[in-house]
Amino acid sequence: MRKKRLKRIEGQVRGVLNMMEEEKHCKDVVGQLSAVRSAVDKAMAYIVATNLEMCIVEQRQAGNDTGKLVQEAVELLIKSR
Repeated sequence: MRKKRLKRIEGQVRGVLNMMEEEKHCKDVVGQLSAVRSAVDKAMAYIVATNLEMCIVEQRQAGNDTGKLVQEAVELLIKSR
């Protein structure tokens, strides 16, 4: 996974902390937290998708069924919410 994506999230969280220290309006803080959550969700989806792709290739090369892998990936994403 690209560290750049996580660094961006780290910066967003720092921004939220600064907003709280500056006593910005609650609505603005919550809006930024929502953006952080969305970015984290996208990062998790990227990680799961990339890992799933690699696992499917490996399993197909070994002649194994990949249905279980897909189900596990879906469950992981559902659990993360």
